[in-house]
Amino acid sequence: MLSSTDFASASWELVVRVDHPNEEEQKDVTLRVAGDLHVGGLMLKLVEQINISQDWSDFALWWEQKHCWLLKTHWTLDKYGVQADAKLLFTPQHKMLRLRLPNVKTVRLRVSFSAVVFKAVSDICKILNIRRSEELSLLKPSGDYFKKKKKKDKTNKEPIIEDILNLEGSPTTSGPPVSPGLYSRTMTPTYDPINGTPASSTMTWFSDSPLTEQNCSILAFSQPPQSPEALADMYQPRSLVDKTKLNAGWLDSSRSLMEQGIQEDEQLLLRFKYYTFFDLNPKYDAVRINQLYEQARWAILLEEIDCTEEEMMIFAALQYHISKLSLSAETQDFTHESEVDEVEAALSNLEVTLEGGKMDNTLEDITDIPQLADNLKLFRPKKLILKAFKQYWFIFKDTSIAYFKNKELEQGEPVEKLNLRGCEVVPDVNVAERKFGIKLLIPVADGMNEVYLRCDHENQYAQWMAACILASKGKTMADSSYQPEVLNILSFLRMKNRNSASQVASNVETMDINPECFVSHRCAKKHKSKQLAARILEAHQNVAQMPLVEAKLRFIQAWQSLPEFGLTYYLVRFKGSKKDDILGVSYNRLIRIDATTGIPITTWRFTNMKQWNVNWEIRQVAIEFDQNVSIAFTCLSADCKIVHEYIGGYIFLSTRSKDQNETLDEDLFHKLTGGQD
Repeated sequence: MLSSTDFASASWELVVRVDHPNEEEQKDVTLRVAGDLHVGGLMLKLVEQINISQDWSDFALWWEQKHCWLLKTHWTLDKYGVQADAKLLFTPQHKMLRLRLPNVKTVRLRVSFSAVVFKAVSDICKILNIRRSEELSLLKPSGDYFKKKKKKDKTNKEPIIEDILNLEGSPTTSGPPVSPGLYSRTMTPTYDPINGTPASSTMTWFSDSPLTEQNCSILAFSQPPQSPEALADMYQPRSLVDKTKLNAGWLDSSRSLMEQGIQEDEQLLLRFKYYTFFDLNPKYDAVRINQLYEQARWAILLEEIDCTEEEMMIFAALQYHISKLSLSAETQDFTHESEVDEVEAALSNLEVTLEGGKMDNTLEDITDIPQLADNLKLFRPKKLILKAFKQYWFIFKDTSIAYFKNKELEQGEPVEKLNLRGCEVVPDVNVAERKFGIKLLIPVADGMNEVYLRCDHENQYAQWMAACILASKGKTMADSSYQPEVLNILSFLRMKNRNSASQVASNVETMDINPECFVSHRCAKKHKSKQLAARILEAHQNVAQMPLVEAKLRFIQAWQSLPEFGLTYYLVRFKGSKKDDILGVSYNRLIRIDATTGIPITTWRFTNMKQWNVNWEIRQVAIEFDQNVSIAFTCLSADCKIVHEYIGGYIFLSTRSKDQNETLDEDLFHKLTGGQD
């Protein structure tokens, strides 16, 4: 027989606080436990002592001091290291969270606070019907984000606070989602590829989901433009250093919300984090395309990305067009199409999947790599020399440009040969002035060589610009993406063409929306309202016949063509440097940028990367490239884990292919992005 003292030494009292959803205050429950008791047994004893009949399946234990969940229910208290002084909370794993979407609409839904953020975002995207969840993540905004400028009266309401779309019945509970069919390959809800409305044949698939037909339309349609006053009150970065603040708050994808200090009902931003938008399909991606369009729109309006005034007018015209079409589309009845049986829709989808893409002339591509040869003008900037272009005979072959004094000398030695692999390609275009230029920043041992090329006309520019863009990525003109790139550049140039102003003048008076809503605050201050309206309507003539979804896709393409597209900025200090620099992270490269001038110093391509790691003690990222090039830096504007995850995330996304099914290799993602804390 054990004495009472022996029993006391083998067990101890453990206090567990119970977060009961039906009561305002948390209650403490005292249990006598032993170290060999497993976590599942502890929860069973706890529920028996609470003695309230309800579903406890979503509850789990949270260890406050260690800041971790005790989710391995077969582990004993000894294995976890739980002792009498442990503060445990018995709380639901799924809690309410407010998410501001790219279209500044806030949704409130139930999210797992115990799953890693990568999995939580996947569940959120299933509710919102957004495919390719790996491209998105959650961002905790800086203090400036929701703050108004202090110029105005404090009694004014914040400009972008609006009603919340409540999806409290969302199916991210501990069991499988209510509508697992939402993500099966043949049962994805389909949309009209012209106007983005949900196809009537698939509306029944929303019946089990909180994403009803009405809610779906809210997410798939563009929101009405903000007033110019509201736009002026939003946070706008004024410099590259300001832009680094925008990306400091990305959550760690390998840890849970609770582990990162996120509170129940806190507001976070759901954003496209990685700028590689895979397999955009109007038939399935109405919500995804709209949210992507909205993120691009706000990036332009708040000057998070720079563009010329000419480009700003194209973006404004497309916004005006989309706004008009969205208003008319919202008044239409969604069930105007003939009813199609779900099975027929599924079979149609299967047919598209089985057909696959058309085969290119692969053999021809391999054996015959095209080349360009033409007269272009060249200029190399030097100090105290005026910008004078000189004509040469250029030959573009593989990923290099060689130029000669004239065509007759092309068989001899060139004046110079430029290898474009890894270079920066920047458009230098003004269609109104018939200026078609290409700025090349070519990496060399001590920085970047700057070279300007000047083309004579649109077609020549589109061909050479497309070739330069592909060469910078290590691809030749034999690549299947060359012709589509040429066509994209041409379509963007044609949108910039100025039309006769006769018809525009009569339409300015009838423009029913404030033109200042469609341009950045700085651009609006430069022009009178009527001038702005005239220029927007003039640009609108080039896009007036576009259907709604095509206009959004064209806006996204135009955004992607901007020189700064896809660059995420961080303030860093390189090893051996005495001053701070900006690090730009893109889908295929890293760029070191001078923090004062904004001029790129060096570019490193991911394709040349051999390995990268983090020294967690000194929080330093170290990267090795080919040819014995290595760099190391510490992050000043964010945790180094964020930059480490960005690099690994882009490399992970580059492994995707259309042959894969919808499931992702989550373990590979964590292996590439997680690091070892």
